[in-house]
Amino acid sequence: MASEIHMPDPVCLIENINGNLTANQESLKILSAITQPVVVVAIVGLYRTGKSYLMNNYVTELTDRIRSKSSPANSEGCDSTDFVRFFPDFVWTLRDFSLTLEANGKPITPDEYLEISLKLKQGTDQKAKSFNEPRLCIRKFFPQKKCFIFDRPAPRKHLIRLEQLQEKELSQEFVEQVEEFCSYIFSQSKVKTLSGGIIVNGPCLENLILTYVNTISSGDLPCMENAVLALAQIENSAAVQKAVAHYDQQMGLKVQLPTETLQELLDLHRAIEREAIEVFMKSSFKDVDQKFQKELGAQLQAKRDDYYKQNAKASKECCETLLQDIFSPLEEDVKQGIFSKPGGYRLFIQKKQELMKKYYKVPRKGIQAEETLMKYLESKEDVAGALLQTDQSLTEKEKEIEVERVKAESAEAATKMLEKLQKKNQLMMEQKDKSYQEHVRQLTEKMQSDRVQLMAEQEKILALKLQEQKLLLLEGFEKESKKLLNEIQDIKNRPVDIVSGCIIL
Repeated sequence: MASEIHMPDPVCLIENINGNLTANQESLKILSAITQPVVVVAIVGLYRTGKSYLMNNYVTELTDRIRSKSSPANSEGCDSTDFVRFFPDFVWTLRDFSLTLEANGKPITPDEYLEISLKLKQGTDQKAKSFNEPRLCIRKFFPQKKCFIFDRPAPRKHLIRLEQLQEKELSQEFVEQVEEFCSYIFSQSKVKTLSGGIIVNGPCLENLILTYVNTISSGDLPCMENAVLALAQIENSAAVQKAVAHYDQQMGLKVQLPTETLQELLDLHRAIEREAIEVFMKSSFKDVDQKFQKELGAQLQAKRDDYYKQNAKASKECCETLLQDIFSPLEEDVKQGIFSKPGGYRLFIQKKQELMKKYYKVPRKGIQAEETLMKYLESKEDVAGALLQTDQSLTEKEKEIEVERVKAESAEAATKMLEKLQKKNQLMMEQKDKSYQEHVRQLTEKMQSDRVQLMAEQEKILALKLQEQKLLLLEGFEKESKKLLNEIQDIKNRPVDIVSGCIIL
Protein backbone atom coordinates (compact mmCIF):
# COMPACT_ATOMS: atom_id res chain seq x y z
CA MET A 1 0.00 0.00 0.00
CA ALA A 2 1.22 3.52 -0.73
CA SER A 3 3.02 5.16 2.18
CA GLU A 4 0.66 8.16 2.10
CA ILE A 5 -2.40 5.94 2.67
CA HIS A 6 -3.29 5.79 6.36
CA MET A 7 -5.56 2.97 7.46
CA PRO A 8 -4.97 2.14 11.14
CA ASP A 9 -7.71 -0.49 11.23
CA PRO A 10 -9.34 -2.82 8.71
CA VAL A 11 -12.38 -1.39 6.93
CA CYS A 12 -15.23 -3.25 5.29
CA LEU A 13 -15.02 -3.28 1.51
CA ILE A 14 -18.43 -4.70 0.54
CA GLU A 15 -21.35 -4.52 2.95
CA ASN A 16 -24.62 -6.42 3.08
CA ILE A 17 -27.27 -3.83 3.91
CA ASN A 18 -30.78 -5.25 4.19
CA GLY A 19 -29.88 -8.04 1.81
CA ASN A 20 -28.29 -5.72 -0.77
CA LEU A 21 -24.59 -5.64 -1.57
CA THR A 22 -23.09 -2.17 -1.31
CA ALA A 23 -19.51 -0.98 -1.76
CA ASN A 24 -18.27 0.89 1.30
CA GLN A 25 -17.48 4.49 0.31
CA GLU A 26 -14.69 4.86 2.88
CA SER A 27 -12.95 1.80 1.45
CA LEU A 28 -13.39 3.02 -2.12
CA LYS A 29 -11.84 6.35 -1.16
CA ILE A 30 -8.81 4.53 0.21
CA LEU A 31 -8.55 2.38 -2.91
CA SER A 32 -8.81 5.33 -5.27
CA ALA A 33 -5.73 6.90 -3.68
CA ILE A 34 -3.53 3.85 -4.26
CA THR A 35 -1.82 4.43 -7.59
CA GLN A 36 0.59 1.51 -7.28
CA PRO A 37 -0.29 -2.05 -8.39
CA VAL A 38 -2.27 -3.90 -5.73
CA VAL A 39 -2.20 -7.41 -4.34
CA VAL A 40 -5.57 -8.86 -3.40
CA VAL A 41 -5.57 -11.38 -0.53
CA ALA A 42 -8.98 -12.85 0.32
CA ILE A 43 -9.20 -14.46 3.78
CA VAL A 44 -12.46 -16.33 4.02
CA GLY A 45 -14.37 -16.99 7.21
CA LEU A 46 -13.74 -17.72 10.88
CA TYR A 47 -13.80 -21.16 12.46
CA ARG A 48 -17.07 -23.00 11.92
CA THR A 49 -18.77 -20.23 9.99
CA GLY A 50 -19.72 -22.22 6.91
CA LYS A 51 -16.57 -22.19 4.80
CA SER A 52 -17.10 -25.74 3.60
CA TYR A 53 -20.72 -25.05 2.76
CA LEU A 54 -19.84 -21.97 0.74
CA MET A 55 -17.09 -23.82 -1.07
CA ASN A 56 -19.31 -26.75 -1.95
CA ASN A 57 -22.08 -24.41 -3.22
CA TYR A 58 -19.62 -20.13 -5.30
CA VAL A 59 -17.01 -23.00 -6.29
CA THR A 60 -18.96 -26.32 -7.27
CA GLU A 61 -21.52 -24.28 -9.20
CA LEU A 62 -19.06 -21.69 -10.40
CA THR A 63 -19.98 -21.79 -14.06
CA ASP A 64 -23.62 -21.18 -13.11
CA ARG A 65 -22.79 -18.17 -10.93
CA ILE A 66 -20.23 -16.34 -13.05
CA ARG A 67 -19.30 -16.20 -16.72
CA SER A 68 -15.94 -15.62 -18.35
CA LYS A 69 -17.45 -14.47 -21.65
CA SER A 70 -20.41 -12.28 -22.49
CA SER A 71 -21.96 -14.24 -25.35
CA PRO A 72 -23.83 -17.45 -24.48
CA ALA A 73 -22.57 -18.88 -27.75
CA ASN A 74 -19.02 -18.13 -26.72
CA SER A 75 -19.60 -19.73 -23.35
CA GLU A 76 -20.53 -23.08 -24.83
CA GLY A 77 -17.81 -25.57 -24.22
CA CYS A 78 -16.16 -23.45 -21.51
CA ASP A 79 -14.02 -25.41 -19.13
CA SER A 80 -11.77 -24.53 -16.22
CA THR A 81 -9.14 -23.06 -18.52
CA ASP A 82 -11.44 -20.09 -19.19
CA PHE A 83 -11.28 -19.24 -15.50
CA VAL A 84 -7.69 -20.17 -14.66
CA ARG A 85 -6.34 -16.96 -16.19
CA PHE A 86 -8.53 -14.93 -13.79
CA PHE A 87 -8.22 -16.95 -10.63
CA PRO A 88 -5.70 -16.38 -7.79
CA ASP A 89 -3.53 -18.90 -6.02
CA PHE A 90 -5.23 -21.17 -3.50
CA VAL A 91 -3.81 -21.41 0.03
CA TRP A 92 -5.36 -23.99 2.34
CA THR A 93 -4.80 -23.46 6.08
CA LEU A 94 -5.51 -26.16 8.65
CA ARG A 95 -5.63 -25.09 12.30
CA ASP A 96 -5.53 -27.45 15.28
CA PHE A 97 -3.87 -30.01 13.02
CA SER A 98 -3.14 -33.11 15.07
CA LEU A 99 -2.52 -35.75 12.40
CA THR A 100 0.89 -37.13 11.58
CA LEU A 101 2.10 -36.01 8.17
CA GLU A 102 2.71 -39.46 6.76
CA ALA A 103 1.63 -41.48 3.76
CA ASN A 104 2.45 -45.14 3.26
CA GLY A 105 4.69 -44.95 6.29
CA LYS A 106 6.79 -42.09 4.90
CA PRO A 107 6.88 -38.42 5.98
CA ILE A 108 5.14 -35.98 3.63
CA THR A 109 4.98 -32.19 3.34
CA PRO A 110 1.82 -30.13 3.90
CA ASP A 111 1.63 -29.57 0.13
CA GLU A 112 1.76 -33.32 -0.46
CA TYR A 113 -0.94 -33.75 2.17
CA LEU A 114 -3.09 -31.26 0.23
CA GLU A 115 -2.60 -33.18 -3.02
CA ILE A 116 -3.57 -36.42 -1.28
CA SER A 117 -6.64 -34.70 0.20
CA LEU A 118 -7.68 -33.60 -3.29
CA LYS A 119 -7.66 -37.11 -4.69
CA LEU A 120 -11.01 -38.35 -5.95
CA LYS A 121 -13.07 -41.31 -4.78
CA GLN A 122 -14.31 -44.01 -7.07
CA GLY A 123 -18.00 -44.34 -7.61
CA THR A 124 -20.94 -42.54 -9.19
CA ASP A 125 -23.30 -42.39 -6.24
CA GLN A 126 -24.30 -39.13 -4.54
CA LYS A 127 -21.82 -39.63 -1.71
CA ALA A 128 -18.89 -39.96 -4.11
CA LYS A 129 -20.17 -37.02 -6.19
CA SER A 130 -20.44 -34.78 -3.12
CA PHE A 131 -16.93 -35.80 -2.09
CA ASN A 132 -15.38 -35.26 -5.51
CA GLU A 133 -17.02 -32.02 -6.70
CA PRO A 134 -15.22 -29.55 -4.41
CA ARG A 135 -11.92 -31.33 -5.01
CA LEU A 136 -12.37 -31.21 -8.76
CA CYS A 137 -13.15 -27.51 -8.60
CA ILE A 138 -10.11 -26.69 -6.50
CA ARG A 139 -7.86 -28.73 -8.79
CA LYS A 140 -9.24 -27.26 -12.01
CA PHE A 141 -9.92 -23.64 -11.15
CA PHE A 142 -6.91 -22.70 -9.05
CA PRO A 143 -3.59 -22.76 -10.89
CA GLN A 144 -1.36 -22.69 -7.81
CA LYS A 145 -2.05 -24.50 -4.54
CA LYS A 146 -0.31 -24.29 -1.18
CA CYS A 147 -1.01 -25.80 2.23
CA PHE A 148 -0.12 -24.66 5.75
CA ILE A 149 -0.83 -26.54 8.96
CA PHE A 150 -1.09 -24.97 12.40
CA ASP A 151 -0.92 -26.55 15.82
CA ARG A 152 -3.44 -25.56 18.46
CA PRO A 153 -2.58 -21.93 19.24
CA ALA A 154 -3.20 -22.17 22.98
CA PRO A 155 -4.68 -24.44 25.63
CA ARG A 156 -8.33 -25.24 24.96
CA LYS A 157 -9.60 -23.06 27.83
CA HIS A 158 -8.05 -19.99 26.20
CA LEU A 159 -9.39 -20.57 22.68
CA ILE A 160 -12.66 -18.73 23.34
CA ARG A 161 -10.68 -15.48 23.75
CA LEU A 162 -8.08 -16.24 21.12
CA GLU A 163 -8.21 -12.79 19.54
CA GLN A 164 -7.44 -11.14 22.88
CA LEU A 165 -4.43 -13.34 23.71
CA GLN A 166 -0.97 -11.77 23.74
CA GLU A 167 1.70 -13.37 21.58
CA LYS A 168 3.57 -14.63 24.65
CA GLU A 169 0.43 -16.58 25.66
CA LEU A 170 0.37 -18.45 22.34
CA SER A 171 2.15 -21.67 21.54
CA GLN A 172 5.66 -20.92 20.28
CA GLU A 173 5.29 -23.49 17.51
CA PHE A 174 2.00 -21.87 16.42
CA VAL A 175 3.64 -18.42 16.35
CA GLU A 176 6.43 -19.77 14.15
CA GLN A 177 3.91 -21.39 11.82
CA VAL A 178 1.99 -18.11 11.54
CA GLU A 179 5.21 -16.24 10.74
CA GLU A 180 5.98 -18.76 7.99
CA PHE A 181 2.46 -18.36 6.59
CA CYS A 182 2.62 -14.54 6.66
CA SER A 183 6.05 -14.57 5.07
CA TYR A 184 4.72 -16.69 2.22
CA ILE A 185 1.70 -14.43 1.69
CA PHE A 186 3.79 -11.26 1.64
CA SER A 187 6.55 -12.66 -0.56
CA GLN A 188 4.63 -14.89 -2.95
CA SER A 189 1.33 -13.09 -3.44
CA LYS A 190 1.18 -11.73 -6.98
CA VAL A 191 0.05 -8.33 -8.16
CA LYS A 192 -3.54 -8.59 -9.35
CA THR A 193 -3.48 -8.96 -13.12
CA LEU A 194 -6.34 -9.23 -15.59
CA SER A 195 -6.30 -11.24 -18.77
CA GLY A 196 -3.76 -9.82 -21.20
CA GLY A 197 -1.29 -8.82 -18.49
CA ILE A 198 -3.31 -5.81 -17.31
CA ILE A 199 -1.91 -4.66 -13.97
CA VAL A 200 -4.57 -3.58 -11.48
CA ASN A 201 -4.01 -0.54 -9.23
CA GLY A 202 -6.30 1.00 -6.61
CA PRO A 203 -8.64 2.99 -8.91
CA CYS A 204 -8.79 0.04 -11.30
CA LEU A 205 -9.81 -2.32 -8.50
CA GLU A 206 -12.34 0.26 -7.31
CA ASN A 207 -14.00 0.27 -10.73
CA LEU A 208 -13.97 -3.54 -10.89
CA ILE A 209 -15.64 -3.76 -7.48
CA LEU A 210 -18.35 -1.28 -8.48
CA THR A 211 -18.96 -3.15 -11.73
CA TYR A 212 -19.35 -6.52 -9.99
CA VAL A 213 -21.46 -5.18 -7.13
CA ASN A 214 -23.81 -3.35 -9.48
CA THR A 215 -24.12 -6.40 -11.72
CA ILE A 216 -24.88 -8.75 -8.84
CA SER A 217 -27.31 -6.26 -7.28
CA SER A 218 -29.20 -6.03 -10.57
CA GLY A 219 -29.68 -9.79 -10.59
CA ASP A 220 -27.36 -10.48 -13.54
CA LEU A 221 -24.46 -12.88 -13.64
CA PRO A 222 -21.07 -11.22 -13.26
CA CYS A 223 -19.22 -11.51 -16.55
CA MET A 224 -15.45 -11.15 -16.50
CA GLU A 225 -15.26 -10.18 -20.15
CA ASN A 226 -17.91 -7.46 -19.76
CA ALA A 227 -16.32 -6.24 -16.53
CA VAL A 228 -12.95 -5.89 -18.21
CA LEU A 229 -14.49 -4.11 -21.21
CA ALA A 230 -16.38 -1.72 -18.92
CA LEU A 231 -13.20 -1.15 -16.97
CA ALA A 232 -11.34 -0.54 -20.23
CA GLN A 233 -13.77 2.25 -21.12
CA ILE A 234 -13.08 3.99 -17.81
CA GLU A 235 -9.34 3.37 -17.77
CA ASN A 236 -8.81 4.27 -21.43
CA SER A 237 -10.69 7.52 -21.01
CA ALA A 238 -8.51 8.31 -17.99
CA ALA A 239 -5.43 7.28 -20.01
CA VAL A 240 -6.32 9.85 -22.69
CA GLN A 241 -6.65 12.59 -20.08
CA LYS A 242 -3.42 11.51 -18.41
CA ALA A 243 -1.57 11.63 -21.73
CA VAL A 244 -3.01 15.04 -22.62
CA ALA A 245 -2.11 16.35 -19.15
CA HIS A 246 1.46 15.13 -19.66
CA TYR A 247 1.58 16.91 -23.03
CA ASP A 248 0.25 20.15 -21.53
CA GLN A 249 2.70 20.01 -18.63
CA GLN A 250 5.78 19.32 -20.75
CA MET A 251 4.88 21.83 -23.46
CA GLY A 252 4.29 24.43 -20.77
CA LEU A 253 7.75 23.74 -19.32
CA LYS A 254 9.73 23.47 -22.55
CA VAL A 255 8.11 25.79 -25.09
CA GLN A 256 9.04 29.46 -25.08
CA LEU A 257 6.84 31.47 -27.42
CA PRO A 258 7.52 32.72 -29.91
CA THR A 259 9.85 30.04 -31.31
CA GLU A 260 12.44 31.14 -33.82
CA THR A 261 11.07 28.81 -36.50
CA LEU A 262 8.05 26.63 -37.09
CA GLN A 263 10.33 23.60 -37.24
CA GLU A 264 11.49 24.32 -33.67
CA LEU A 265 7.91 24.23 -32.44
CA LEU A 266 7.08 21.08 -34.42
CA ASP A 267 10.20 19.28 -33.13
CA LEU A 268 9.19 20.02 -29.54
CA HIS A 269 5.63 18.94 -30.26
CA ARG A 270 6.76 15.68 -31.83
CA ALA A 271 9.07 14.78 -28.94
CA ILE A 272 6.43 15.48 -26.29
CA GLU A 273 3.71 13.87 -28.39
CA ARG A 274 5.79 10.69 -28.42
CA GLU A 275 5.97 10.80 -24.62
CA ALA A 276 2.22 11.39 -24.38
CA ILE A 277 1.49 8.38 -26.59
CA GLU A 278 3.77 6.28 -24.36
CA VAL A 279 1.84 7.45 -21.30
CA PHE A 280 -1.40 6.42 -22.99
CA MET A 281 -0.06 3.04 -24.09
CA LYS A 282 1.11 2.19 -20.57
CA SER A 283 -2.30 2.93 -19.05
CA SER A 284 -4.66 1.75 -21.79
CA PHE A 285 -5.86 -1.75 -22.65
CA LYS A 286 -8.44 -3.41 -24.86
CA ASP A 287 -8.86 -0.24 -26.92
CA VAL A 288 -11.30 -1.72 -29.44
CA ASP A 289 -10.77 -0.26 -32.93
CA GLN A 290 -8.28 2.16 -31.32
CA LYS A 291 -11.20 4.43 -30.40
CA PHE A 292 -9.39 6.11 -27.52
CA GLN A 293 -6.05 6.27 -29.28
CA LYS A 294 -7.74 8.08 -32.17
CA GLU A 295 -9.33 10.45 -29.67
CA LEU A 296 -5.88 11.11 -28.19
CA GLY A 297 -4.48 11.74 -31.68
CA ALA A 298 -7.25 14.22 -32.42
CA GLN A 299 -6.70 16.06 -29.13
CA LEU A 300 -2.95 16.24 -29.63
CA GLN A 301 -3.41 17.55 -33.17
CA ALA A 302 -5.79 20.20 -31.87
CA LYS A 303 -3.24 21.09 -29.20
CA ARG A 304 -0.55 21.40 -31.86
CA ASP A 305 -2.72 23.66 -34.00
CA ASP A 306 -3.55 25.79 -30.98
CA TYR A 307 0.16 26.13 -30.15
CA TYR A 308 0.77 27.16 -33.75
CA LYS A 309 -1.83 29.93 -33.40
CA GLN A 310 -0.42 31.00 -30.02
CA ASN A 311 3.06 31.00 -31.52
CA ALA A 312 1.97 33.12 -34.48
CA LYS A 313 0.12 35.54 -32.19
CA ALA A 314 3.09 35.86 -29.84
CA SER A 315 5.41 36.42 -32.79
CA LYS A 316 3.14 39.08 -34.30
CA GLU A 317 2.82 40.94 -31.00
CA CYS A 318 6.58 40.74 -30.44
CA CYS A 319 7.33 42.01 -33.97
CA GLU A 320 4.79 44.81 -33.80
CA THR A 321 6.32 46.06 -30.54
CA LEU A 322 9.80 45.75 -32.01
CA LEU A 323 8.84 47.65 -35.19
CA GLN A 324 7.29 50.42 -33.14
CA ASP A 325 10.50 50.75 -31.09
CA ILE A 326 12.79 50.73 -34.13
CA PHE A 327 10.79 52.78 -36.65
CA SER A 328 9.13 55.35 -34.35
CA PRO A 329 12.11 57.77 -34.68
CA LEU A 330 11.81 57.53 -38.48
CA GLU A 331 8.08 58.22 -38.30
CA GLU A 332 8.78 61.23 -36.08
CA ASP A 333 11.35 62.57 -38.59
CA VAL A 334 8.74 62.28 -41.36
CA LYS A 335 6.28 64.30 -39.26
CA GLN A 336 8.95 66.94 -38.64
CA GLY A 337 9.53 67.27 -42.39
CA ILE A 338 13.14 66.13 -42.25
CA PHE A 339 12.76 64.35 -45.61
CA SER A 340 10.63 67.01 -47.34
CA LYS A 341 13.52 68.48 -49.30
CA PRO A 342 15.50 67.72 -52.43
CA GLY A 343 17.22 64.35 -51.93
CA GLY A 344 14.92 63.58 -49.01
CA TYR A 345 13.45 60.48 -50.63
CA ARG A 346 16.82 58.79 -51.03
CA LEU A 347 17.69 59.75 -47.47
CA PHE A 348 14.38 58.22 -46.30
CA ILE A 349 15.04 54.96 -48.19
CA GLN A 350 18.58 54.80 -46.79
CA LYS A 351 17.35 55.31 -43.25
CA LYS A 352 14.57 52.75 -43.72
CA GLN A 353 17.04 50.11 -44.94
CA GLU A 354 19.31 50.74 -41.95
CA LEU A 355 16.38 50.25 -39.59
CA MET A 356 15.33 47.07 -41.43
CA LYS A 357 18.82 45.63 -40.91
CA LYS A 358 18.51 46.47 -37.22
CA TYR A 359 15.14 44.71 -37.12
CA TYR A 360 16.57 41.59 -38.77
CA LYS A 361 19.40 41.37 -36.22
CA VAL A 362 17.07 41.06 -33.25
CA PRO A 363 16.72 37.31 -32.36
CA ARG A 364 13.59 35.26 -31.57
CA LYS A 365 11.10 37.38 -33.41
CA GLY A 366 9.28 34.21 -34.42
CA ILE A 367 7.49 32.91 -37.46
CA GLN A 368 5.63 36.16 -38.22
CA ALA A 369 8.77 38.30 -38.56
CA GLU A 370 8.67 38.65 -42.34
CA GLU A 371 4.92 38.99 -42.66
CA THR A 372 4.64 41.58 -39.92
CA LEU A 373 7.48 43.63 -41.42
CA MET A 374 5.95 43.45 -44.89
CA LYS A 375 2.56 44.61 -43.61
CA TYR A 376 4.20 47.45 -41.72
CA LEU A 377 6.09 48.60 -44.80
CA GLU A 378 2.93 48.34 -46.88
CA SER A 379 1.20 50.64 -44.41
CA LYS A 380 3.95 53.24 -44.98
CA GLU A 381 3.96 53.09 -48.79
CA ASP A 382 1.85 56.24 -49.06
CA VAL A 383 4.47 58.17 -47.08
CA ALA A 384 7.30 56.89 -49.28
CA GLY A 385 5.25 57.64 -52.43
CA ALA A 386 4.56 61.20 -51.34
CA LEU A 387 8.22 61.82 -50.57
CA LEU A 388 9.14 60.38 -53.97
CA GLN A 389 6.75 62.61 -55.85
CA THR A 390 7.76 65.78 -54.00
CA ASP A 391 11.52 65.23 -54.24
CA GLN A 392 12.62 67.90 -56.73
CA SER A 393 16.12 66.40 -57.10
CA LEU A 394 14.70 63.43 -59.04
CA THR A 395 13.70 63.52 -62.68
CA GLU A 396 10.39 62.10 -63.83
CA LYS A 397 12.24 59.18 -65.38
CA GLU A 398 14.04 58.42 -62.13
CA LYS A 399 10.72 58.55 -60.31
CA GLU A 400 9.17 56.06 -62.72
CA ILE A 401 12.15 53.74 -62.32
CA GLU A 402 11.85 53.97 -58.53
CA VAL A 403 8.14 53.18 -58.65
CA GLU A 404 8.84 50.08 -60.72
CA ARG A 405 11.59 49.03 -58.31
CA VAL A 406 9.25 49.33 -55.36
CA LYS A 407 6.62 47.28 -57.20
CA ALA A 408 9.19 44.61 -57.99
CA GLU A 409 10.29 44.47 -54.34
CA SER A 410 6.66 44.11 -53.25
CA ALA A 411 6.08 41.35 -55.78
CA GLU A 412 9.24 39.55 -54.64
CA ALA A 413 8.19 39.86 -51.01
CA ALA A 414 4.75 38.47 -51.85
CA THR A 415 6.36 35.52 -53.66
CA LYS A 416 8.54 34.82 -50.65
CA MET A 417 5.51 34.94 -48.39
CA LEU A 418 3.69 32.47 -50.63
CA GLU A 419 6.70 30.15 -50.57
CA LYS A 420 6.82 30.36 -46.78
CA LEU A 421 3.12 29.60 -46.57
CA GLN A 422 3.58 26.56 -48.81
CA LYS A 423 6.55 25.43 -46.73
CA LYS A 424 4.49 25.86 -43.57
CA ASN A 425 1.68 23.75 -45.01
CA GLN A 426 4.19 21.12 -46.10
CA LEU A 427 5.75 21.00 -42.62
CA MET A 428 2.32 20.65 -41.02
CA MET A 429 1.41 17.80 -43.38
CA GLU A 430 4.74 16.08 -42.70
CA GLN A 431 4.13 16.49 -38.98
CA LYS A 432 0.68 14.94 -39.33
CA ASP A 433 2.19 11.97 -41.15
CA LYS A 434 4.93 11.61 -38.51
CA SER A 435 2.29 11.69 -35.78
CA TYR A 436 0.37 8.94 -37.54
CA GLN A 437 3.53 6.86 -37.94
CA GLU A 438 4.35 7.32 -34.25
CA HIS A 439 0.89 6.13 -33.24
CA VAL A 440 1.25 3.12 -35.54
CA ARG A 441 4.74 2.31 -34.23
CA GLN A 442 3.74 2.37 -30.57
CA LEU A 443 0.49 0.52 -31.26
CA THR A 444 2.41 -2.18 -33.11
CA GLU A 445 4.85 -2.55 -30.22
CA LYS A 446 1.97 -2.77 -27.74
CA MET A 447 0.17 -5.37 -29.86
CA GLN A 448 3.35 -7.44 -30.08
CA SER A 449 3.80 -7.19 -26.33
CA ASP A 450 0.16 -8.16 -25.76
CA ARG A 451 0.58 -11.09 -28.14
CA VAL A 452 3.59 -12.32 -26.19
CA GLN A 453 1.63 -11.97 -22.95
CA LEU A 454 -1.34 -13.84 -24.41
CA MET A 455 0.88 -16.65 -25.64
CA ALA A 456 2.46 -16.89 -22.18
CA GLU A 457 -1.02 -17.11 -20.63
CA GLN A 458 -2.07 -19.78 -23.10
CA GLU A 459 1.10 -21.78 -22.45
CA LYS A 460 0.48 -21.52 -18.72
CA ILE A 461 -3.11 -22.67 -19.13
CA LEU A 462 -2.05 -25.54 -21.37
CA ALA A 463 0.62 -26.62 -18.88
CA LEU A 464 -1.91 -26.58 -16.04
CA LYS A 465 -4.40 -28.53 -18.11
CA LEU A 466 -1.78 -31.10 -19.05
CA GLN A 467 -0.74 -31.35 -15.41
CA GLU A 468 -4.35 -31.95 -14.38
CA GLN A 469 -4.77 -34.60 -17.09
CA LYS A 470 -1.55 -36.21 -15.93
CA LEU A 471 -2.81 -36.33 -12.34
CA LEU A 472 -6.10 -37.83 -13.47
CA LEU A 473 -4.28 -40.45 -15.51
CA LEU A 474 -1.98 -41.27 -12.60
CA GLU A 475 -4.95 -41.56 -10.27
CA GLY A 476 -6.71 -43.75 -12.78
CA PHE A 477 -3.61 -45.89 -13.15
CA GLU A 478 -3.28 -46.10 -9.36
CA LYS A 479 -6.92 -47.18 -9.04
CA GLU A 480 -6.56 -49.77 -11.77
CA SER A 481 -3.36 -51.05 -10.18
CA LYS A 482 -5.05 -51.40 -6.81
CA LYS A 483 -7.99 -53.11 -8.45
CA LEU A 484 -5.69 -55.53 -10.25
CA LEU A 485 -3.72 -56.24 -7.07
CA ASN A 486 -6.96 -56.90 -5.21
CA GLU A 487 -8.08 -59.31 -7.94
CA ILE A 488 -4.75 -61.11 -7.80
CA GLN A 489 -4.95 -61.30 -4.02
CA ASP A 490 -8.51 -62.56 -4.32
CA ILE A 491 -7.37 -65.26 -6.71
CA LYS A 492 -4.60 -66.28 -4.37
CA ASN A 493 -7.06 -66.61 -1.51
CA ARG A 494 -9.49 -68.87 -3.42
CA PRO A 495 -9.49 -72.68 -2.59
CA VAL A 496 -7.76 -74.99 -5.12
CA ASP A 497 -8.85 -78.61 -5.88
CA ILE A 498 -6.90 -81.12 -7.95
CA VAL A 499 -9.12 -83.33 -10.10
CA SER A 500 -7.84 -85.65 -12.83
CA GLY A 501 -4.62 -83.71 -13.12
CA CYS A 502 -6.43 -80.36 -13.66
CA ILE A 503 -6.45 -77.31 -11.50
CA ILE A 504 -10.00 -76.07 -11.04
CA LEU A 505 -10.36 -72.55 -9.68
